[in-house]
Amino acid sequence: MKSNTSIQIAQIILNQIKCIDRSALFAWGAKNYVALPESKDFQGGVTFKVNGSTFKSWVKVKLTRLDEYKVSFINKKAEVEKSCDGVYCDMLVDIIDYVEGKYAG
Repeated sequence: MKSNTSIQIAQIILNQIKCIDRSALFAWGAKNYVALPESKDFQGGVTFKVNGSTFKSWVKVKLTRLDEYKVSFINKKAEVEKSCDGVYCDMLVDIIDYVEGKYAG
């Protein structure tokens, strides 16, 4: 069972994404949200499945002890395909959009 703090952190991350772009989660086809527990290096986070135009698998957003995010993109084999460290809340949508292929040129 997840602690209230884990659930609150997951909700805050999702709310930050929604504040930046109200339709981002919908555009990514996000579903199956799971709050991540606290660990030695992270305060918590959220993972969710995406069904975007180029990336169709899982996104994991973890809050570090320095109040930065680590965003990881996990493929269907449970391998990290890409990872971005030092992400601030106002960068979340742009990072996920870029990897998802929305801004690929």
